[in-house]
Amino acid sequence: MYYNISMTKIKEPAVANMFYSGNTEELKAQLKTFAENDENHYEYITRAVIVPHAGLVYSGQLAYEGINQLDKTIKNIFIFAPAHRVGFKGIALTSYDEWKTPIGNIENNQEVNEWLIKNFEAEIFDEGHKEEHAIEVQVPHIQTIFDDVKIIPVLIGKESPEKITDIISEYYDDKSFGFIISSDLSHFLTDENAKKLDGKTAQMIEAGNVQEFMYEQACGSIGICGLVGFANKRNYSLIRINLINSSLASGDKSRVVGYGGWFLYEGEKNKFIKEYYSEYLLNLSRDIISSRFDGHKVYTNHPPVFNEFGACFVTLKKQGHLRGCIGSIIAHQPLINDIVQNSQSSAFRDPRFNPLEENELKDLTIDISLLSDPKPMTFKDEADLLDQIVPYKDGIIIKDGEYQAVYLPSVWEELPDKNLFLRSLKMKAGMSPDHFSDTFKAFRFVTEYIEG
Repeated sequence: MYYNISMTKIKEPAVANMFYSGNTEELKAQLKTFAENDENHYEYITRAVIVPHAGLVYSGQLAYEGINQLDKTIKNIFIFAPAHRVGFKGIALTSYDEWKTPIGNIENNQEVNEWLIKNFEAEIFDEGHKEEHAIEVQVPHIQTIFDDVKIIPVLIGKESPEKITDIISEYYDDKSFGFIISSDLSHFLTDENAKKLDGKTAQMIEAGNVQEFMYEQACGSIGICGLVGFANKRNYSLIRINLINSSLASGDKSRVVGYGGWFLYEGEKNKFIKEYYSEYLLNLSRDIISSRFDGHKVYTNHPPVFNEFGACFVTLKKQGHLRGCIGSIIAHQPLINDIVQNSQSSAFRDPRFNPLEENELKDLTIDISLLSDPKPMTFKDEADLLDQIVPYKDGIIIKDGEYQAVYLPSVWEELPDKNLFLRSLKMKAGMSPDHFSDTFKAFRFVTEYIEG
């Protein structure tokens, strides 16, 4: 690495006419089409996204959709991207005052660059940026979507994700800053194998579990893991925008590149779903149940967030009395599948009740509980366990050998006393109410409760 002290101020386009059109009007027309086709736009406004960086004909639509989720009041946008052309250690900035595309020039925030050099061991390395596409392809999107914004192009070489986490943490509380992680996913697998690997990658990102993330999963893995690390520190979530690959544009399924888009939500995923999709889920569950009687096709074009893995319980009540309740404790499939299966099972396969009949629909209310991942509890005896349980908040799973049972937090309404709650749960599991042993296990979870 070296410091470039040349007087070059304008970075000329490196990949115009390769990754995007070099003709101004053609490029603007393509970007306008992306805006018109932005069908996956969520109501939520974010300040950090993961978007792909292939040629615009392949991944430009998804990249536009991600960047369009960013808060339009942002004045400075970090673009973190992997280095494809030149190998180096650390993170590389540029000395250019402006970056040029066919749409015009955009300013590089040199004040932030100076801070990164001073505090994060960043260096100016123009050679790394000279032919790089992973930052440049995002710039036309930014120029189209934002009226007055500066960029901070950050090229990532051999570096730890923690460095990216630290930079995001340093600037995130200043709401004038936004963050783009530029990354494609799997490379040059068959369509079938790419979908498998990209699906695994998506699950890791969405679960915040990237300890075993491999470079083969995404060329921008360091940036992705850096943003996930930041989300984990703040108890934030990454919400899926879409998951596709190049065959969608090329038609060639023999050798594809995967693309994924996510945005940062300041909270847990289930809270996001409750806030924005409560009515949608309740209507969907009722539609699934009623379709059993008239055979109509259930609408399946659901928001991409429901392709994320999730666990739910569907509770049916008739005139205030329980009529069925079936659910999943562990997220083992896309949430949309869990909603479909548990809606059907609660209505027609709960062993405590006869299958629901059509004339009962008019008196039926539906509640949906979205479950967090269960966390094991550590305790020395039953008194210690009871002391840790938080009434009206905790859902509890108990297990001992082949015996297991779960109570949702809603059960606290009927059993507000912790002792009675636990004794009743033991009996549900088939244990005696006084049972306790060295192998007794308990797990806690919380729910977002959607009341119909």
